Amino acid sequence: MKGVLLVNLGSPDSTNPKDVKKYLDEFLMDERVIDVPYWLRSFLVRGIILNTRPKKSAAAYQKIWWEEGSPLIVLSERLQSKVQEKTDLPVALAMRYGNPSLKSGLQELYDKGVKDVLMIPLYPQFAMATTETIVVLAEELRKEFFSDMKITDIPAFYNKPEYVKALSNSIKDYLSDKDYDHIMFSYHGVPERHIRKSDITKSHCKIDGSCCNTPSKAHEFCYRHQCFQTTKNVIKELGLNEENVTTTFQSRLGVDPWLQPYTDRTLVKKAEKDGIKKLAIVTPAFVSDCLETLEEIAMEGKEEFLEAGGEEFYTVPCINDNDEWVDVLAGWINNFKNN
Repeated sequence: MKGVLLVNLGSPDSTNPKDVKKYLDEFLMDERVIDVPYWLRSFLVRGIILNTRPKKSAAAYQKIWWEEGSPLIVLSERLQSKVQEKTDLPVALAMRYGNPSLKSGLQELYDKGVKDVLMIPLYPQFAMATTETIVVLAEELRKEFFSDMKITDIPAFYNKPEYVKALSNSIKDYLSDKDYDHIMFSYHGVPERHIRKSDITKSHCKIDGSCCNTPSKAHEFCYRHQCFQTTKNVIKELGLNEENVTTTFQSRLGVDPWLQPYTDRTLVKKAEKDGIKKLAIVTPAFVSDCLETLEEIAMEGKEEFLEAGGEEFYTVPCINDNDEWVDVLAGWINNFKNN
């Protein structure tokens, strides 16, 4: 019997600092998130970060928390429900960190008799800290608890025409009645070393401004290339003027170099130096709105832009449970069902 597992990033169970600390511990102790030796990762996370960050993060979550719970969880559940209506295969939901856990999602399908799983990591672009960590953990769980289960995962879908069209239409629909001068595509940042580690050629990725535009097998697992290509895909689909579009990266952590240009600094530059007054911002690394979109961009980013001289700031919602996106997922699932 076949079944489907949708997997998103995750969220704390509540805005209580204790729950936030527990979530951050699981998240930041992942060797594919902070990719340093265990002793150093433990020192950084449990010796420093978890002694200061949980209260700050809890306050940020409180700003965006809904009555129903975490926006990311609620939106993921809505997506699951809508997708389930489009297929007769059982569709379960799991989070890489927090609840519902990846193990519980697989167990739910297994208890229904599912032995052939289509796993869909809800990340358009591949990254060590997103798609890869899900695939690796799922295989570990399969070997330990579900040895007679087969798991097939959908790879990064940033280039799939049906996804590009759904994303583009959601942007167009939201901005149809908005007056703006510039569009910024803000992607979650990763350390530059992640890009080099993911380079299967071990030689292509130079992060020098040209390698992402030079065809290579490395692009299959290059987060930086896939982000820039996502922007290009939308520009082409919507017929946008490239001069009015910028790609940036947000949420850097620590002192190591991360992907640039940085979103926060670019927001200030656009207002102060480039004279942009009305800016729209899109966050295509995320399928569901979450802390990084609702608080970091829609609140903090807006404040930074307006304080620097901007006048209008529009945050385009993620595709969430958009009907066209639901149809895209249902199409992939039904292809799996029939093959």
